[in-house]
Amino acid sequence: MSIPNILTLLRMLLVPVVIWLIMNGDVAVAFWLFLLAGVTDAADGMIAKRFNQATLLGAYLDPVADKLLLIGVFVTLGVVGALPSWLVILVVSRDVMIMIAFAIAYLVSRPIRVRPLLISKINTAAQITLAAGELLTLGGIATLPGDLRVAAVIVVACLTSLSWAVYFLVWTTHLAGTPATKLGPREDEPTLGRYRK
Repeated sequence: MSIPNILTLLRMLLVPVVIWLIMNGDVAVAFWLFLLAGVTDAADGMIAKRFNQATLLGAYLDPVADKLLLIGVFVTLGVVGALPSWLVILVVSRDVMIMIAFAIAYLVSRPIRVRPLLISKINTAAQITLAAGELLTLGGIATLPGDLRVAAVIVVACLTSLSWAVYFLVWTTHLAGTPATKLGPREDEPTLGRYRK
């Protein structure tokens, strides 16, 4: 078990703790743990690259940990009324649909390479910013202007919708290509470009 993978597992373990803290009103503590999770996310990628500790396990665990944290926080913020339910549904359904698309591609012998698109990275950054801002406000650490919060919600909604559309286009274009002759990737299309981000 490498250090990056340990940090990723730590981030996964923080998810239920952050959710529990938000539900119990200890939002300020939840914010700092959310921030700590972000630090471990940056640290595991840096350590993996700098010390050549990238692993196949890490390639799968890292995005799973990120999604668990974001989805968990978004759903919980929706439950306590800090985020509109339609936005939570949009964010969660987008990730669920992407996972289903990857599964379908694999089942029809056309596995898609695990590689986040630029729009997805921008969307994730916007979602993290919105979640952190809501935790700051709920935790009484800082008060964000109402107009800024509304703008952040709109930006996240637009980026999530755009990301969903781009992934759908990539998926349909990928499936429309020449079918693989056997289960697994084509010889010219590896399933993993890099083990870690």
